[in-house]
Amino acid sequence: MHTVYLNSPEHLAWFQPQFDSASGTRQRMPDTKLSAVPLRTAAKPVSLNSAWLAETIRLRESLWGPLEDAAEVRRVRTERTNFDAKILQRARLLGAREQLDTMLMRYARGARYALALLCLSAVLAGAGAALSALGDGNRSVNVLLALTTMLGINLLAFALWLASFSLRSPSNGSWLGELWLWLTQKLARGPDAALAPRALVSVLDRNGSLRWILGGISHTWWATALISVLLTLLGILSTRRYQFNWETTLLSPDSFVYITAALGWLPAKLGFPLPSEAIVRASNGLQSLPESAHALWSGWLIGCVVVYGLLPRLVGTLLSLWLSKRKLARLSIDSRLPGYAELRDRLEPPSEKIDIDAPAGPWIPALKHGQHSPAYSTRQALIVGLELPPDITWPPFTLGPNTIDLGLNDSRPQRKQLLDDFQQQSPARLLVVCDSQQTPDRGTLALLAQLASLSQTMHIFLCNSDPIPADRDDTRSAQWRKQLVAAGFASEHIHSDPDSALIWLNTPLELP
Repeated sequence: MHTVYLNSPEHLAWFQPQFDSASGTRQRMPDTKLSAVPLRTAAKPVSLNSAWLAETIRLRESLWGPLEDAAEVRRVRTERTNFDAKILQRARLLGAREQLDTMLMRYARGARYALALLCLSAVLAGAGAALSALGDGNRSVNVLLALTTMLGINLLAFALWLASFSLRSPSNGSWLGELWLWLTQKLARGPDAALAPRALVSVLDRNGSLRWILGGISHTWWATALISVLLTLLGILSTRRYQFNWETTLLSPDSFVYITAALGWLPAKLGFPLPSEAIVRASNGLQSLPESAHALWSGWLIGCVVVYGLLPRLVGTLLSLWLSKRKLARLSIDSRLPGYAELRDRLEPPSEKIDIDAPAGPWIPALKHGQHSPAYSTRQALIVGLELPPDITWPPFTLGPNTIDLGLNDSRPQRKQLLDDFQQQSPARLLVVCDSQQTPDRGTLALLAQLASLSQTMHIFLCNSDPIPADRDDTRSAQWRKQLVAAGFASEHIHSDPDSALIWLNTPLELP
């Protein structure tokens, strides 16, 4: 006996032994190498939203227990995809049902708002730094102090970010990125809002893109602040007269000549002005300088801000964005994680024995080919009773020749069989009969929603099991209608009059 483990119905159809209905014996397929048939479909790239939603559901189920997913698992098992794709498909179905996808959209919108607030703070911080460095123009500006004011903290933060690669800092050297996560979490609202940032960080951290995304946000903030510094410098230097000098008690003039030349060498290569040695020595605050000398100092100051402040941040931003995009293009889920691994037996078909255990004996009757098939066609209308009293007159009205009576459906096995049949073959028209005297509970509404999702068109007929006063019947029917409409059913699909339900059921189907 040989056993092969298969992962999709198409593989079972290929290897399944054929049956001869005349002789009642099984025929072997021609010899075929197993390597010629792929056992798994190729994995498709996983989008960030799909992985994020799947991780959110995994964390929620690990904290508060598994979700009821019988209908979702039934739909996923019919998909001819690999295990990872089935996990994502289950997450999409559960996310839509539990409105977790809407919660993640709100969180993403809050993340954009938080990023906009950070950029606004960067603009204000940059303008404030430039104004603080140059002052109001009533006194001369110390060029080195002004440069330190505008670039000191930026250079320190950039150095710490570089050092985080060797120190393996838990914060990844991007405190501004973590501030963005904190602001985003504060803007999120809802009972499951705390799961969204935790799931997002888990997905990005396992993928290796978290460092670069947070680093990109940090670099973007600093680049925005430095652009604001430059624009403010250009604005105030164009509208005010400033005088620049250097002051010292301990250092010699030669030291300032060397510092100025060293800092201005690279900006000079890019076209920014560099004060000469004579102008640097004369800018000690004790001599009067021409306007052209102060213009040189202004150009030198702007060049240093561009070269040592803005350009490194722009390079860091582009590098972080490129690496983030590259890593996210290879995003995948780890099906070995707790919460995913337990789903394998439920989402993937079990193993199948495809060879013959022993020769067929004469006592074995003819075997039926295939599995259970629904006893209806796509050109027939169906009617089924849901949770009706056993003594009710059934069917509630005379059925047409093209209508199939599925009877009363009350037990759990009957419901499972009905859902399995509908999953295998979707009915074109279905009428579900409910007792209007019974208040609908969440289980009944959920079952109706599953039947509607598996049917092309479904209507509901609210019948009366016993004669009751008209006003009482109207009240309960109104409760049914209210809850059914809230569950997503259209009001015109809900019948209280048997004549209207029968007319809809007997209307000829418009099928090709």
